Amino acid sequence: MINLNRMALPLVSLILLLGLVSCRDNRQAIDQIVEDSAATEEIGSDLIFKDITLEEVDTKGKAVWKVHAAQVVYSQDDKVAQVTRPDGELFDAGKPIFRIQGQTGEVQRDGEQILLRGNVIVTDIRSKAILKGDEMTWIPAEGILTIRNNVVGTHPQMRMSARQAQLFNKERRLEVSGRVIVTATDPTMQLQADRLNWFIDQEIIVSDRPVRLARLRNNQVTDTATGQTGELNLKTNVATLRQAAQVGIQNPPLQIAGNSLIWNLSEETLVADQPVTVVHRQQQVTIRANRANMNFPQERVYFEQGVQATGQTNQSQLASDRLTWNVNDQEVVAEGNVDYRQSNPPARVQGPRAVGRFENQTVVVSGGRVVTEIIPETIVPQ
Repeated sequence: MINLNRMALPLVSLILLLGLVSCRDNRQAIDQIVEDSAATEEIGSDLIFKDITLEEVDTKGKAVWKVHAAQVVYSQDDKVAQVTRPDGELFDAGKPIFRIQGQTGEVQRDGEQILLRGNVIVTDIRSKAILKGDEMTWIPAEGILTIRNNVVGTHPQMRMSARQAQLFNKERRLEVSGRVIVTATDPTMQLQADRLNWFIDQEIIVSDRPVRLARLRNNQVTDTATGQTGELNLKTNVATLRQAAQVGIQNPPLQIAGNSLIWNLSEETLVADQPVTVVHRQQQVTIRANRANMNFPQERVYFEQGVQATGQTNQSQLASDRLTWNVNDQEVVAEGNVDYRQSNPPARVQGPRAVGRFENQTVVVSGGRVVTEIIPETIVPQ
């Protein structure tokens, strides 16, 4: 194996590219490479090396990238090195950050860009994330690594697929685009969007495009959520959906809509910190409020500020400042400025507190001053 170090003086493109440290003239430097390696050929303006390591260092002598190849064909005219079976490392401030592998590749413009093709594998050394694709480009000056076509990523917390992925080293951010699917475990959930940003160190996935989230049990979708934008915290398993957000829960059968829904998938709770509408699909009960807190295992929902509840089967209505809804037994407890109305028989009751059920119109208003209004049925003239 030959290790070619950086050249201090402006010699031929090969020497600049491969980084020889020498004060010899061009021909002397090339002759020395040939002398050091029995597996070196020169065909016209091209040089061919076998089992060789290419290395680039910065002005301080710290490694920028290092690539070993089974064969290198260097074109002195185009300043391009064609490499076979490249396997190497990319560095930041002299420390390895990515390991790269591929079937073939190119080192272009004296090391300003590295291109790999065919079964490309990139390993983020710090996070242990692995990205695979058909093609990779690395631009050292910008610190941007791009993987294209049939991109698949794996990480201890998730697996993803996309058409393209870009690693921004300085930001520790991975941007994936084109039919993005992220599958996370514990609990199992799937995130779909046209573009996502994964902030690697913070373990947060963010989408500024419409996003769909599905929770899976035994490979079957149970609960779903959508939003015009979204965020998923992989450490806490909390998904935040914003702008026309909707969450559909299978058990209990609830449909939740609002502009800000915060769904904790581990604890199976949901917080709406902006106006929200909750519909029970089977009971045909709709409740609106400015804020809500939901505990799905307990089948209990807490509403506050401007609560409006409607039983759709009998058109009963209940307004209050706060309301606790036990979804399992359909009981509601309303507190603060309670105003209950029903259509059959027509009646209206007002008071500080009410307990009842919408299904059979049994609502008891109590505490303090209670006002009951019996509304006579309108008699239609014959």
